[in-house]
Amino acid sequence: MGDWVSVEQFAKLVGKNPAEIEKLCEENKLASKEEGGKRLIESASGISLMLPKRLDAELVFDGHTSAMSFVEKTVGTILSMHEKVIDAKDETLVALRNENKFLRDGVLAMQELYEEDRKTIETLTKQLSLSQDELEFVKRKYKLMWGKAIEYAGDKKGAGGI
Repeated sequence: MGDWVSVEQFAKLVGKNPAEIEKLCEENKLASKEEGGKRLIESASGISLMLPKRLDAELVFDGHTSAMSFVEKTVGTILSMHEKVIDAKDETLVALRNENKFLRDGVLAMQELYEEDRKTIETLTKQLSLSQDELEFVKRKYKLMWGKAIEYAGDKKGAGGI
C-alpha cells in the first residue's frame, strides 16, 4: 500500500503494545524502516498478522476466501484516510500559528505606535501649558503697561483741563 505510520500509531490502531510491535519488526514479520530516528511501519504489511486466525474461516463472501484481502484493503484505506486527516490537522495548525504570529506582530506594532503617540501628546501638553503660562504673563505685562499709560493719559488730561 505504501502508507507508513509510526510504531505508536500502528500499535494503537491494531490494539497492541508498542513493544510487541517493535519485537515483530525485529523478527521481520512487519515491514518497517527508519526515518528521522523513528521507526515507521507499512500499514498494510501487518494487517493479516494482527487479525485473529479464526477470521479466515469466519469471513467467506459468496463462497470465496478472499476475505483477508478485503480486510487488508479496508484497513489500508482507513489508515490512508487517517494519515490524510493527520496531515490536514497539521496544515491547519501551521496556518493557525502563522495567523497568531501575524496578529501578535500587529498588536506589538500598535503598542509601539500607541507609546509614540502617548509621548507626543505628553510633549504637546507640556508645550501648551508653557504657552498658556507665557500668554498669561504677557497679558499681565500689557495690562500693567496699558494701565500705567491710561493713568498717565488721565493725569495729563486732568492737568491740562484745569
